[in-house]
Amino acid sequence: MTVAQIPIDGFGGLQAAVETATGPIGLLIIAVYSFLIAFVLPLPSEIVLVAPLDLGFAEWIETGLIILVSGFGKAAGSVVAFYGGQRAKQSGPIVRWLERSRFDVVAWTERRTVALARQYGYVGLAGALCVPGFPDTLSIYAFAVLEQDYVKFAMATFVGSVGRLLLWLMGVEALVTLF
Repeated sequence: MTVAQIPIDGFGGLQAAVETATGPIGLLIIAVYSFLIAFVLPLPSEIVLVAPLDLGFAEWIETGLIILVSGFGKAAGSVVAFYGGQRAKQSGPIVRWLERSRFDVVAWTERRTVALARQYGYVGLAGALCVPGFPDTLSIYAFAVLEQDYVKFAMATFVGSVGRLLLWLMGVEALVTLF
């Protein structure tokens, strides 16, 4: 069974670990989770925001640490995805398999995510990753096939990841304020 075939519920233990992560080990769990969702796990990145770190700092400092650690973890994971994307674009069998897949992944990414990459480059990647709820893995792999620079790719992933979590927090804060 491949990772793609494992039901999302199969990762419930990992999500639960993030949701209950405390102390310095909690930061490590958040980093590992964010690293994995960048290139393999079909899970929401926003879940890291509920981790009750309990490091003894003010809440805003702990939230900032969560956002930074998650951003760095996802940036590191994106480098792994970038490497895979660079290899995939040289592999005819992978592209042919994607073209024949049930969901026609190549056509979908060409129309959506890859169009952003072509038009806006790394800024487009950061923007795509800022969209709450949109799968990170898909955006990262689509951009990985087109782009060339590991450092810029990781930086764009970091900015997009941090931006996404900040947008999510602002949305939650706005809802709390309204109600």
